[in-house]
Amino acid sequence: MNSSTNQPFVLGMDVSFMDEIEQHGGTYRDVDGKEEDLLTILKLNDTNAIRLRIWNDPVGGYCNLERTVEVAKRIKALGLQFLLDFHYSDRWADPANQWKPKAWENLSYEQLKLAVCTYTADVLRTLKEHDALPDMVQVGNEITPGMLWDDGRVGGEEHDTDEQWQRFAGLVKYGIAAVKSVDPSIQIMIHIDRGGDNAESRKFYDRFEALGVEFDVIGLSYYPWWHGTLDALRDNLNDLAKRYGKPINVVETAYPWTLEQPEGIEWIMNQEDMLLPGYPATVEGQTRYLKDMLQIIREVPGGLGHGFYYWEPAWIPSKEEWSVGHPNNWGNLTMFDFKGRKLESFKALTAAQELNVTTFV
Repeated sequence: MNSSTNQPFVLGMDVSFMDEIEQHGGTYRDVDGKEEDLLTILKLNDTNAIRLRIWNDPVGGYCNLERTVEVAKRIKALGLQFLLDFHYSDRWADPANQWKPKAWENLSYEQLKLAVCTYTADVLRTLKEHDALPDMVQVGNEITPGMLWDDGRVGGEEHDTDEQWQRFAGLVKYGIAAVKSVDPSIQIMIHIDRGGDNAESRKFYDRFEALGVEFDVIGLSYYPWWHGTLDALRDNLNDLAKRYGKPINVVETAYPWTLEQPEGIEWIMNQEDMLLPGYPATVEGQTRYLKDMLQIIREVPGGLGHGFYYWEPAWIPSKEEWSVGHPNNWGNLTMFDFKGRKLESFKALTAAQELNVTTFV
């Protein structure tokens, strides 16, 4: 168990694309080739938590409230923990994109705060009605440069002002208040993208601390080709734990199991020089990466290593074009092969789960 929170070490997976894959005929298999429900395969292979993103009104009709309810019911039926990630957008929200949903584009700042509050509460009440309430909620996704631009924008010199930080924090506080109004036991994660960048991580969380943003868990994205070495991750996690005393979750990560590109496909991570030294783009290299990264999280001081979520381990290239408007560029960063068969890299989770049982109980 995690000594700081008395919760199991999180071995999580973000499978937000699963719904679209299933609806269009994509399937999954365990190593024996037997076709099986993806969530069942994950649970049988030591996953204990699932993360889903939610978009306000996405063009493709996936990751909206209606579809989130259906998937969330399946997650809860299997007894898995559930993390819901509010993007507060109709599409991707990340450090380069934090655009308001279309329905909110013309709202004043005061109206925008109320919209965040009302929407967040409505989503959670709907999930509660279906016995599918999340255990944890992210108020925003990779919100390093703020969210709901330009009202809550803080990235870049022009927007990095005390006034803009106050506006940004105000939006987040309204989201947090909405969550707690539905169920005070739901934990709040605040998620940025700087897994290996201690200076920027401290700048962000220092600001939120000074502005009185109350939350439970620090969430970081860590992709080595963007965010630095495993040593940089370790140094950042250890410093943040000592500095803020909050549990920390590496809530997004991935590593390639191949660099082979099928004809007509170009991966987002496709070059040898983007790999970590000693971690080849093989199933064995992916397994080693996961084991070593999980060990770093476990060793965070004070038992504050909360766990991790692998980002889209099941986004197999079963379609040429997706509802999000671009081709699959992630199929070599999954934990399933191109045909949906589970890779042996799940052994890293099994090893970590054994530690859950033998070390922390």
